[in-house]
Amino acid sequence: MSSEADRVDTAFETILLERDPADRVATITLNRPERLNAFDRTMCEEMVRAWQLVKADDSVNAVVLRAAGDRAFNAGLDITKPYGQPDSVWHHEDPGEALSPKWQKMWKPVVCAVQGMCTAGGFYFVNEADVVICSSEATFFDSHVSTGLVSALEPIGLRRRIGLGETLRIALMGNDERVCAETALRIGLVSEVVAPEQLWPRAHRLAAAIAAKPAAATQGTVKAIWESLDRPYRAALDQGLIYTRLGNPLGKAELAAHADERRARPEPWIR
Repeated sequence: MSSEADRVDTAFETILLERDPADRVATITLNRPERLNAFDRTMCEEMVRAWQLVKADDSVNAVVLRAAGDRAFNAGLDITKPYGQPDSVWHHEDPGEALSPKWQKMWKPVVCAVQGMCTAGGFYFVNEADVVICSSEATFFDSHVSTGLVSALEPIGLRRRIGLGETLRIALMGNDERVCAETALRIGLVSEVVAPEQLWPRAHRLAAAIAAKPAAATQGTVKAIWESLDRPYRAALDQGLIYTRLGNPLGKAELAAHADERRARPEPWIR
């Protein structure tokens, strides 16, 4: 088995990328705890590269997205430095496109583990994850309107997770109300709350359980469900049917190949 150093990609400044073929899980860690893991242009560019590396790595079937430090998962855009938008407002970029696995057409399942604060642009990560869990001390809020900014992009993604009413409450309350872990669970923002020390191990166990399934089945499932959100109901069903026709034979073939591998392994000698 490779060493820990061998599994960590050191070519990044603002994130860590670890890949271990043993459990077929890649782990991306936001690594700016001194800035509450806020993203800047460097992190956005590195996230694009990380998603593409994970997408192309056939040894990876699922991803854990987490953040370093105890205070925050992500505080949104780092406002202490310019992001570097083009002069023309018509050419301005949405940082969420870089942070999103779905914009990068990366359909491997993503388990997001949230601790501490998640605010403003931090919702970009939560909105585009497939499974979201949090620690018991996590809090969620959207600071935009409290600073005089229109809250638009992140709530649009959030509405697809928790519905219109809860999204509007979060967006309009700004800094005056923080969604605690229990409320996040109740409204469907997260699917599980765990003790802080259990957050990373639990996220890894979930991702490993998903990664053990045939990749053709899990990636096809992610692609079909997410793409359905942008289609009318009947059109989504028609598209999903195509994906079952394409993916089911591949997934069954993967299962059969794994069964053949297990049968080919010599049984341990039992005395």
